[in-house]
Amino acid sequence: MSYIVIGATGQLGSLTVDSLLARGIAPNQVVAAGRNTEKLAKFAERGIRTQRIDLSERSSLEGLFSAEDTVLLISGSEIGQRVAQHGNAIDAAKAAGVQRIVYTSAPKASTSALVVAPEHKATEELIAASGLPATILRNGWYSENYVPAVEQARETGTLLTSAGEGRVSSASRRDYADAAAIVLTDASTTGRVYELSGDYAWNQQELAEAISTAVGSDVAVAQVSPEEHHSALVSAGVDESTAGFLVALDGNTRDGLLSDTSGDLSALIGRPTTPLLDGLREAVSV
Repeated sequence: MSYIVIGATGQLGSLTVDSLLARGIAPNQVVAAGRNTEKLAKFAERGIRTQRIDLSERSSLEGLFSAEDTVLLISGSEIGQRVAQHGNAIDAAKAAGVQRIVYTSAPKASTSALVVAPEHKATEELIAASGLPATILRNGWYSENYVPAVEQARETGTLLTSAGEGRVSSASRRDYADAAAIVLTDASTTGRVYELSGDYAWNQQELAEAISTAVGSDVAVAQVSPEEHHSALVSAGVDESTAGFLVALDGNTRDGLLSDTSGDLSALIGRPTTPLLDGLREAVSV
């Protein structure tokens, strides 16, 4: 039995590997797969098996899977390419007849208007069509996603947002990594879809207060229209596509698409999720 972590060289993947080892899984039972060869070398130094892969290159997946494996497919970061990349991994896992696949999806991916949902919905459909036993982790927002906002606010004293009164039930990556490790090692979760989120949904004023405490200086909220937000981002050097994406995410927040607190995450990990302030403090101290 091996636990294969696809995307192990990313932040969530690396934390998941750490969590597996902390739960008593032997290093030689874990396979860290990813693109960053330097990080893979560090895994290998710890006795963890590694394979350099690129999900855009099917040939890089050769020899990765076997029928004894449970696979964590961490969703890729290349928006617009993820369905094809995920499909390559799913096809290879199916051909090898792996025991189960665990996928990190997005909140309510099959029905949500969230800007990132369509590629996750399509991936869930590919997994279902493959016939592989599966567990779906619909990960909510990571508190660490707001590190750029922390840095901006540290410099300007302002949290610029078009999210209005929308709330976000974020949790730390470590919380989600622990959930992934637990599900990987528990076959009874097969067939389940978990809606994972933090225990508390905060608003932009609370985010500003957390940032103020984390950086040690006052931060004020500047609520602007989506158009003003887009213009400000572009003026600050953000490219048009990224600016549009970020404004769309604030629109999703404003519409309440990131506010649900299902309790699934804290129930899985057996403890409360990490509060926003603690998550931000840890992230900016790294």
